[in-house]
Amino acid sequence: MTVTLEVAEGVGTLRLDRPPMNALDVATQDRLKELAEEATRRDDVRAVVIYGGERVFAAGADIKEMQDMDHTAMVLRARALQDSFTAVARIPKPVVAAVTGYALGGGCELALCADYRIAADNAKLGQPEILLGLIPGAGGTQRLPRLVGPSKAKDLIFTGRMVKADEALQIGLVDRVVPAAEVYEQAHAWAAKLAQGPAIALRAAKESVDTGIETDIDTGLAVERNWFAGLFATEDRVRGMRSFVEEGPGKAKFL
Repeated sequence: MTVTLEVAEGVGTLRLDRPPMNALDVATQDRLKELAEEATRRDDVRAVVIYGGERVFAAGADIKEMQDMDHTAMVLRARALQDSFTAVARIPKPVVAAVTGYALGGGCELALCADYRIAADNAKLGQPEILLGLIPGAGGTQRLPRLVGPSKAKDLIFTGRMVKADEALQIGLVDRVVPAAEVYEQAHAWAAKLAQGPAIALRAAKESVDTGIETDIDTGLAVERNWFAGLFATEDRVRGMRSFVEEGPGKAKFL
C-alpha cells in the first residue's frame, strides 16, 4: 500500500510509502482520501500525523503519469485530485504534518492541509508547478495564500522556487523547525497531547476557525456561538469545569 494508517495511543499516522520520493500518483491520491475518511470515522483516532518517512515527505505529483494525460483526462481527474486533499483538510481532529526532506508541489499542498506543520531543519518546500507550465491543482493557490498571505504565496507560485526550512518558518509556511531526526517524534508528541483533550471541543474549535476564515465575521461568530452553546451539553464540559473548580486549571482528564 502506498499510504497506510497506523493507530497507537489515540494518534493515527497517515504514512506515505511510495519510494523513492513518495510521488503522489492517482492510486496514492485515492488511497489518501480513503484513509483520511477512515481516520475521520474512527473513534480511536483522536489526532493525526501525516508523515512521509525519514528521507522525504512527498516530492510532488507523478509527472510521468501526468505527462500522458490530455485535457479531457485531467478535466475528469482534477476534482478527484482536489477531493483527496480536501478529505485530509476536513479531518475534524487535530492534524500535524511531519515534514522531512522535500515537500514540493502536491507534497507542499498536502502539508498545507494540516493544522500545524513541523519541519526538519533540512526540509525544502515549494510549489514548482509553474516550471512545468502549470499552476498548483490540489489546493495550493487557495490554501497557501490563506496561510502566508497573497504576496508571499504569489512569489512562491510565480517563481516555483523552493524555500528552506528557516525561510519557511519566517514566512509562516511551517510552524516549527527541529533537527531531522526529531521530526516525527515531535509531531507525534504534539498529536498525542491533543489526543488526550476533549474531542468534541477540539472539533468545534477546528470547524469554527476553518469556517470563520472562509466567511464574513457575523457568520463566523454564529458558527462559534452555536458550537460554544452546544458544548454545554457534553460530558467533557461537565468534567472540565468540575476539575477546574475542585483542582484548579489544566488538570481535567477527558478520556
